[in-house]
Amino acid sequence: MHVVIVGSGIAGLTAAIRASARHDVTLVTKGALADSATAYAQGGVAVALGADDSSSLHQADTHVAAAGSADARAVEVLCTDGPARVRDLLSLGVPFDRTADASSLDRHGDDLARGREAAHGRWRVVHADGDATGAAIERTLIDALHRRHVTILERTCLTDLVVRDGAVFGVDVLDLLGEPRRLDADAVLLASGGAGHLYRETTNPLVATGDGVAAAWRAGAVLADLEFVQFHPTRLAVSGGGLVSEAVRGEGAVLRDARGRRFMTDVHPDAELAPRDVVARGIAAAVRDQGGEPVLLDATGLDAGFLVRRFPGLTRATRAAGFDWTREGVPVSPAAHYSMGGIATDAEGRTSLPGLLAVGEVACTGVHGANRLASNSLLEGLVFAVRAADALDATRPRRLRLRGDAGLHVTTVSSAADVIRSSPHLLGRHAAPQAPQRAGTGRRGPSPTLPGGADRRTDVTDVRQAVQSVMTDRVGLLRDATGLATARRELDALRVADPAGVRDHEDRALLDLARVVALAAETRTESRGAHARTDHPDTDPTAPASYAWVAQHAAVPQEVPA
Repeated sequence: MHVVIVGSGIAGLTAAIRASARHDVTLVTKGALADSATAYAQGGVAVALGADDSSSLHQADTHVAAAGSADARAVEVLCTDGPARVRDLLSLGVPFDRTADASSLDRHGDDLARGREAAHGRWRVVHADGDATGAAIERTLIDALHRRHVTILERTCLTDLVVRDGAVFGVDVLDLLGEPRRLDADAVLLASGGAGHLYRETTNPLVATGDGVAAAWRAGAVLADLEFVQFHPTRLAVSGGGLVSEAVRGEGAVLRDARGRRFMTDVHPDAELAPRDVVARGIAAAVRDQGGEPVLLDATGLDAGFLVRRFPGLTRATRAAGFDWTREGVPVSPAAHYSMGGIATDAEGRTSLPGLLAVGEVACTGVHGANRLASNSLLEGLVFAVRAADALDATRPRRLRLRGDAGLHVTTVSSAADVIRSSPHLLGRHAAPQAPQRAGTGRRGPSPTLPGGADRRTDVTDVRQAVQSVMTDRVGLLRDATGLATARRELDALRVADPAGVRDHEDRALLDLARVVALAAETRTESRGAHARTDHPDTDPTAPASYAWVAQHAAVPQEVPA
């Protein structure tokens, strides 16, 4: 079997390594092999390995952070498979930090150094090189990949999926020279990450433009939970500032307003270690109350030597920005960080389209619900990549549990502005067959129009800048009906010219995805986890855990069997 894997973060690399033992694997990545969100991950991997911890405790914390919306089966898989997957990393040689501290050795039963992050009830976040865990994992996995027989295509951009007779049979890409190329495949596994660049301020790398989710949308895959976008509370609030790990707060750093007051104690009983959505909104309120001035992350209460040793990368970053964080607070503000939603999958990465699998941030298993627990993302990439790679050999089930629900409520979207049909049903069981055709146009035809009529978008000087402005101002940390309706009109007015180069295809992906994210946010008329509506501040216990979407213009009928 020839398998094309798109993406070279922890999920894509793990899937490629695992699948290469039995299949012919081609790995496609838009940048260099090491260009992924994984390399930016600072805090570590949350995993119940210690003697004082358990899978059930990890599951409980994950559900609390998820605001009651996580799929129980996906959470169980994550937390029970997790220890074995982290032991795999140890076997490959990932240099997780160690400790000789007697109390830690006694509590955990091993010498792995652990951190604690928001909403975790145990010290369970294992880390490497202090605050460079993702980079250490990425290097180790790339070394392991090079020892396998895998074809690697760097600087190769996914433009569309190839669909024939109701199934995915390959990908269209722009190669290293910017030329269109088709890669045929027996299966395609998307591990292409998220879409942080929907927003002006993000912790994500430049490659995070939602290419995989948007391509799946155009191909007719079901998407879910798109309204749930996590904003990390603490991005260094300077030009080009990066993430300041939650682990810093786990070690004892606090947040202070302009008067020096520790304000999070008034917001939540767990203060700085409340779930990320709570802390992000708490910071936003403090910034608003002080006229837009950033709040300060104060780590001066920690021993200076410990701070430098534990967080060497952040020490360099804060110094480069002109701060000595051993002596003074550093300005921080929330930034787009992670998409809980994505391509709806089952626990083995299977999607509504035969031949297409998805893992990592591009996917939505339901494991994160409405808000991801800190440091569960690297674990998710590991766990579900292995399961998806193993599922390549398995017969596709007659009944899929997409996002954990065989009866997932799916809305069919006819245009950028309209929802024409909404009914709880088994995906496509009652859908009329559509003529199979290729999904998307690549460089060979006009840019795709959203269904329901002529393309009414208009040219703008910079589509990406326009999308980011709309999403940041109207579909950001705080939302309301007026802003969301305006956002949908403004997004519908935008146009991407016939995509030619990589940036054009990225802009098309961002616009396609922005439209359906705004629709999802408008549809959920409650506040839940990362989705905060100022006009609907309460959680509605009768609201569905998940809203899912499929495009009527899909090239293939939705196939989730009876």
